[in-house]
Amino acid sequence: MSKIKKKTIDRRPTTLEEDVKFEKIIQFSGWIFILVLGGFMGIWGILDLLDIREIALDAMSFSFILFTGTSSALCFAMATKLKNNRAEKKPIFLDWLIGEFIFCVLAIFSVAVYQW
Repeated sequence: MSKIKKKTIDRRPTTLEEDVKFEKIIQFSGWIFILVLGGFMGIWGILDLLDIREIALDAMSFSFILFTGTSSALCFAMATKLKNNRAEKKPIFLDWLIGEFIFCVLAIFSVAVYQW
């Protein structure tokens, strides 16, 4: 027998199950934003086509449309970025949180200024 010890081979999968679940959760939140936006626009279109109620595009509805559309795009972008760069998951997520927070604050303040 040889006196040389064999090196153990690390056979763990390269993609952790937690990383995949995290990506799926972010993608799911993007789909939820798109479904909410589609539902809002669909109901708005149906009510307008059937002349049931006159709906005007005011600041609140415009900000809601803008917020949900942009948030869904940001969620899908982050999920794609995480899929391509699994090693840098934490800095990417923190940058996304800061960006989403700044976007939400600016959206709230712009609506508040417009209505004031």
